[in-house]
Order: sequence, then structure tokens, then C-alpha cells
Amino acid sequence: MNENYIITHSVAAEPAAAEASIHPKHEMGHGMAHDSSLIADLVELHQLCARYMAYTSQFVQDRWLDVFTPDAEYNAFGTPYTLERFPALLAAAPRGQFIGNMPVVDFAGDGATGMQHFVFIDQGTHAMRLGWYRDEFARTPDGWRIRRRSTTFMRKHGGFDSGRQHDPLADPE
Repeated sequence: MNENYIITHSVAAEPAAAEASIHPKHEMGHGMAHDSSLIADLVELHQLCARYMAYTSQFVQDRWLDVFTPDAEYNAFGTPYTLERFPALLAAAPRGQFIGNMPVVDFAGDGATGMQHFVFIDQGTHAMRLGWYRDEFARTPDGWRIRRRSTTFMRKHGGFDSGRQHDPLADPE
């Protein structure tokens, strides 16, 4: 029996329903190690997610179509945002640094789903937020883009949630 395994996690709508799966490691001549187009897609998606982290950490306002599809939706704090609201959402966000791992990706034709863990470090306080993104990716004529992204936060008490239900762009009452 081959003892080389890769552990992947499937994250369902409820994080408590996540389950670990064990898959045999790809070996040379089999699976991913032999498919150069799959490797190229993975590298492009890793770069895409890194670009998102850089743009949000550096408050780059005008490059969202380098990362998202025109019909993209980002769900943060229980509120969905369309692409036209991204600049205002970014302006309302605290300054800080995003650091993320490479996403775990599952392909399905010209689409894919993924999960990327991250840490956000607040620039002023150095307080950290831990969480992950769940993504839907789409292959476009300009390359891979994020079509849907949602955030789940990891809490100190051991729970998970999408953040305090609020809209940072809503008019104050």
C-alpha cells in the first residue's frame, strides 16, 4: 500500500459539516503531475488569489477586473456586494495586510471552486482576523477570474461565521 497521501478538506455551507477526504498522492506519469494544462491553470489561480490579496492590502482601486468577472459577487459580513460597490467597500475597510495560502481548487470544465485560508493583520493595532474564502472561479477570454467569493471567519471560541451581520456601506441611522 502506498503511504503517500494528500489530505484535502471539503467545506460545506456549514463549516461543522466539513469532512476530510484522503486522496492518493499524484505520482509522475499519473494525474496532475502529467497534465501540464492543469498545472498551468493551478498556477494562474494561485496568482489570481495572490493578486487579490495584494490589491486589497495596498488599496488598489481600479484593477478589480484583473481579479473578478464583471458579474462578480463578494459576500462579506452577511451582505452580498457587486463589483460596482467594491471601491466603496475597500475604502470602508481597515488598513492592513492580507496573507493567504494557495487555494485548494477543484476543476469542472471552464469553472472551478476553491478555498483559501487567510490571516488579516490590522495595520494600526496588529490585531489578527483568521478565516477563509470560498470561491467560484470562471475561465474567461482574459484568463481565470473570481465569480463568487464569500468570507468565513474563525473565532477564538472555536466557532465559525460570516462576520457580524452588517453592511459597512449602509447609511448610518
